[in-house]
Amino acid sequence: MTKHPLPHPLVALIPIVVLIGLLAIVISLFGSDSLNGGSQTALLLSLAVCVLISMTFYRVPWKAFERQMGKTMGGIFITVLILLTVGMLSGSWMISGVVPTLIYYGVQILSPRFFLVTACIICAMVSLLSGSSWTTVATIGVALLGIGQALGISTAWTAGAIISGAYFGDKMSPLSDTTILASSANRVDIFEHIRYMMHTTVPAMTIALIIFLVAGLGHAGDDLLHVEQYTHGLASTFRISLWTLLVPLFTGVLIARRVPSVIVLFASSVLAGIFALILQPHILRHIAADPSLGTAAALTKGLAVTYYGSTAVETGFAELNDLVSTGGMAGMLNTIWLIICAMCFGAAMMASGMIESITRVIIGLVRDRLGLVSSTVCTGLFLNVSTGDQFISIVLTADMFGEAYRKMGYEPRLLSRTTEDAATVTSVLVPWNTCGMTQSTVLGVPTLTYLPYCFFNILCPVMSILIAAIGWRIKRSAPSQTTTD
Repeated sequence: MTKHPLPHPLVALIPIVVLIGLLAIVISLFGSDSLNGGSQTALLLSLAVCVLISMTFYRVPWKAFERQMGKTMGGIFITVLILLTVGMLSGSWMISGVVPTLIYYGVQILSPRFFLVTACIICAMVSLLSGSSWTTVATIGVALLGIGQALGISTAWTAGAIISGAYFGDKMSPLSDTTILASSANRVDIFEHIRYMMHTTVPAMTIALIIFLVAGLGHAGDDLLHVEQYTHGLASTFRISLWTLLVPLFTGVLIARRVPSVIVLFASSVLAGIFALILQPHILRHIAADPSLGTAAALTKGLAVTYYGSTAVETGFAELNDLVSTGGMAGMLNTIWLIICAMCFGAAMMASGMIESITRVIIGLVRDRLGLVSSTVCTGLFLNVSTGDQFISIVLTADMFGEAYRKMGYEPRLLSRTTEDAATVTSVLVPWNTCGMTQSTVLGVPTLTYLPYCFFNILCPVMSILIAAIGWRIKRSAPSQTTTD
């Protein structure tokens, strides 16, 4: 709770309106390059508007902003570390031949007509086992995107299928940090929380799979020449070997043993680097781009660049060249920069009391079960937009609505489920949210491009509201003295 006067809700909306307006301008001017500085500038200017209004009219001291920013930024160091290791992994999996091998055999095995639904199911299974949508997208997701391109499937559709599956598994896995956070923040047993989420999650996923199946069946399936170009280009550039599949197998073993994500990503990157030295020395020497170096020095330099810098491999096929190029850790720096700016903006909105002011209005409008759940969903979406982080959204939503659910006699598991339906799965749909930024960077597909095809992520909050309207499996412990249902 803030000690200074809360801004009027309409005033509290000003920084968000400014942010949305600036981002619209940035996207129209820079398009897919908006992450290279334009979006960061928009966030900082919106932050400045928030601070200016708060310090001028509501006497919020600068120290309050500093404290909240320090607290918020202190919680994202692990996110930054994961992003850097994801950069290492994306480079090493590509150059070592892991991803090229998966693409080479995948395009020959997977049917174009069933590719979208298959990709969604594969990502759901991997994410369910790993508990991490980020790990899923950065590993098997990248390979599936390449397979989809070779099969002539739109990258927007493929990214939507990958993200839908990855976030289903993330949401339903007992190993997921968001699942653990949502259940613990609402004091609900994690397995009870997962069982209760099935009432909204399974129908949403079923509908999404039907959409992907129908969309895939409409594929003409006449891209054999395209597939041949991809397989020929990969085979003539990389040493395609089933031995490289030991890397994802090793990664899967670490995931099954519940090893922390950072360690999994780093260890997998190191093993992929070893395979690159053994199987792809010609590519490493090309990356080193220094004929004066001896063999050992050239391989060392090539591997180092693979981990931290951008790499370009000539395959003789322009589209394939774009696919196998990587950015390493350096390729993640714009995303990290954007996350820092987004976190600072969210911290300023919290320190100023603007978030509290807006959510009080939302809670004040609640009159019945449908209004309660709908308000929770809207708040989760609003916090994903305004704070730029799903973890902050989950915690704040639980804190803000906990008392309202208790007063109206609804079980805590209803709040924990609704929180995940709103905050967890929609975070990837916001371009400046940590999830939206990360997945668009890893897949190389802009957030607003894949957004319309993330059917599971879109349907989850809708299904949450629909189930609340029906009242299916929603229990009330005691009638309220002040509200009606």
